[in-house]
Amino acid sequence: MTEMHSVGTGSAAAPAPTTASWLDTPAHRSWLQARFADVLTFALPSILPGGGFAYQAVDGSPMPGRRPQLFLTARMAYTAAIGVRQGIPGSGELLDHAMDSLAGLHADPENGGWLTEPGTVTRKATYDHVHVGLASATALTVGHPSATALLEQVVAVVDSRLWDPSTQTLLESFAPDWSDSEDYRGANANMHGLEAFIAMGNATGDAVWHERGLAIADRLINRAARERGWLLPEHFTADWQVLPDYNREEPLHPFRPFGATFGHSLEWARFLLQLDASPLVGSPGWLLEGADALTRRALDGGWALDGRPGLVYTVDWDGTPVADVRLHWPVCEGIQTSSMLLRRTGDQHWEHWYRRLWDHAARYFIDERGAWRNELDEGMRQGDRVWPGRPDVYHCGGALTTPLEA
Repeated sequence: MTEMHSVGTGSAAAPAPTTASWLDTPAHRSWLQARFADVLTFALPSILPGGGFAYQAVDGSPMPGRRPQLFLTARMAYTAAIGVRQGIPGSGELLDHAMDSLAGLHADPENGGWLTEPGTVTRKATYDHVHVGLASATALTVGHPSATALLEQVVAVVDSRLWDPSTQTLLESFAPDWSDSEDYRGANANMHGLEAFIAMGNATGDAVWHERGLAIADRLINRAARERGWLLPEHFTADWQVLPDYNREEPLHPFRPFGATFGHSLEWARFLLQLDASPLVGSPGWLLEGADALTRRALDGGWALDGRPGLVYTVDWDGTPVADVRLHWPVCEGIQTSSMLLRRTGDQHWEHWYRRLWDHAARYFIDERGAWRNELDEGMRQGDRVWPGRPDVYHCGGALTTPLEA
C-alpha cells in the first residue's frame, strides 16, 4: 500500500493518496462514531436539574461562576439530535433536557424570545436566537415532540424582530424588551443565521429560508469577502460599511475579535456547500467557487503562519497573525468543510487536508477520554485565555458526524 507522504509545517500539497478515501473506510467511520459517543458521554453530567447545562471544566465538573448560556443549550440540542439520528445512547436524554430548557429556563414570557443568561439582565442577541432555530429545526427532523412549537416561535421572532427586509440580513442585538437595536452589524450572527435558515428550510421545505440565506451569503461572501481576497470582514456599521479596525484592542474577544478569522471562513464555506446542494433554490456558481476559495485561503494560506502547526485565531488584513492562540473549533470546521469539498469535487487536495486535520486534532486536541481541549497555549498544551474548559460539543460533534453524512 502506498502511504501518503507527510509534509512540513508549510502549506505545500502532499501527493494524492492511492488508497480509498478515509470517508469510505469502514475503520475510520467506526472511529468517528465511537469518538462522537465519547463526546456525548462526557457531556451527560453537564445536565443541570434546574435547566440548562453546566459549563464543564477540563475534568468535566461544573466551572464555578458560570451560568447556563442560551447558545450552548441550543447547540447541545442540535448535537444531541444528531446523536438521536445516529442511535447514540444518552443523546435522547440530552435532547429532551435541552428542549425543555429552551421552552422553560431560557424562555422570556414577558417580552418573547429567549434569555441569553437566565438570572441576569443581558441584551437579546441574534446570535443566540438563531441557534434556537438550528436546534428546533434539527430536533424536528428526528421527531422530537416539542420541536414544532419551538420552531414556530423562532419563525415569529425572526420575522417580527430579527430580519431586516431592506438589507436582506439580520439585525444584531436589542435591549431585553426589543428596543434599542444595536448600531452594528456582525458577520458572525448572520453566519449562524444562514446556518439556522438552511436547517429550517430543510426541515419545513419552505424555500424562503434558503432564499434569505442566499441573500446573506451573497452580501458577505460573494461581495465583501471576494473584494478582500477572501479575507472576510467581520464587523460593519448599521448600513453595512466595513469597520476594519473594530476591536483592535481586543484581539482575544471570543465573539468579536479584531481582524479576519480563518475558522469562520471555513464555517462559511461549509454553509455555502449546503446551500449549493439545496433543492429549494437555484445554485449560483459562486457558492462552490466561494467555498473553495475561502477554504484554500484559510488552509493553504493560513496553516502554521507563525511556525507552529495549526491555525491562528485571527490575522490582520495583510494576512499576518494577530491572535496566535490555537482553538479547537477552526480545526473542526476545517475537517467538516474538507470532507464536504472532497465529496462535492473529488479533488484529492481535500483528502490530504482531511487526513492532516484529523492527525492534528488527534495529536493536540482530543484528550484521553475523547473530550476536546478547547484551546492550546503557546506550548501547544491546554490553554484558557479565550475558551477554558470543555463547554461546547457543537464543533467537535460536527467534525465527527459531518464526514459520516457528507
